[in-house]
Amino acid sequence: MYQRYQDAMTLVQTYEKPDIMLTMTCNPNWSEIKYQLLPGQSPQDRPDLITRIFRSKFEDFKKDIVDRGVLGKVLSYSYVIEYQKRGLPHVRMLIIFQNNDKLCSPDQFDSIVCAEIPSKTEEPNLHRSVLAHMVHGPCGLVNPNSPCMINEKCKKNFPKPFAEYTSRGNDSYPLYQRHEGAQVSVPNNHEFFIDNGWVVPYNPYLLLKYDCHINVEVCGGIKCVKYIYKYIHKGPDRVALEIRNGQNCDEIQQYVDGRWICAPEALWRIFYFDFSRMYPSSN
Repeated sequence: MYQRYQDAMTLVQTYEKPDIMLTMTCNPNWSEIKYQLLPGQSPQDRPDLITRIFRSKFEDFKKDIVDRGVLGKVLSYSYVIEYQKRGLPHVRMLIIFQNNDKLCSPDQFDSIVCAEIPSKTEEPNLHRSVLAHMVHGPCGLVNPNSPCMINEKCKKNFPKPFAEYTSRGNDSYPLYQRHEGAQVSVPNNHEFFIDNGWVVPYNPYLLLKYDCHINVEVCGGIKCVKYIYKYIHKGPDRVALEIRNGQNCDEIQQYVDGRWICAPEALWRIFYFDFSRMYPSSN
């Protein structure tokens, strides 16, 4: 991963900073997965389906981004496949656009990224998808035990502040337009009401087409470049394992710092699917 990071940084040297950072996560409730389940099975019982269908979806997603240019004409890209603790695969992808499609102003940011809950009457499908896939939390006072909470604060800084217009921001990431609107309840937690401050930035077209969590972030400044390239090449999760010899062992406890490998990742390797790719290649 360190070598891949070094290779990826050469893209910045040649093609300037990335314009977009994408994160796409597998949806275990995709109809293609549920249709293949046997009676009594759940998606986690079929890591082979999760692996194959996510890879198929991602290949089409990559064609949309790279070949069809739904966000802009792509000059260079790099991506890495990762896995959540619960085993679902997701991909982090950095994209550099051609000069004519560079994102230079807040108006251009708004043309491909949205961070608000759409109208339920005007866009019912998009409204449903945003609430299902693009809501952060609950965390904060509602759920202080959320994994994103550090020192009683959300490490992702949710809820985000309301803003009348999109602006560049002060920390290299834009402050997206978020109007102060009426609160709505989350489908799976009717006790938790959210507003636009809890919405993760997304692209409406990609969200509707792929029906899964697809976070789209504009890389607004050069300050964030080194961080985001290191972030996507940080490598797999690790866990500390305690090994005991018998139930009443008095020996010194032994610990192993090992890889966290889930069933979908094992199958991804068995199927010889790519874990990462960079274009243009450094080879």
